Amino acid sequence: MIVEHAILNIRKGQSREFEAALEKARPLIEATQGFQRMEVRPCVETSDRYLLLVWWSSVEAHTVGFRQSPRFEEWRAALHQFYEPFPTVQHYGAPL
Repeated sequence: MIVEHAILNIRKGQSREFEAALEKARPLIEATQGFQRMEVRPCVETSDRYLLLVWWSSVEAHTVGFRQSPRFEEWRAALHQFYEPFPTVQHYGAPL
């Protein structure tokens, strides 16, 4: 199992709108084969910042199964407008 990680910096003052859009978009990612679970945590020190963690069965489940699906286009349309700057997404392996 791998973990996708990203720091989501949201345009100033748009956190409520982002959270509402995320709630609506969540089923799009959850429907992907290989999806395990997802957590989005607000930053305690910095407003309008979130930690995204998504557990996948493999990197390909994310990069091919989700990102190359029509559901990703809907995800992008719903959420990518909130990011500033656009986040760097990285994948991490099993714990040591």
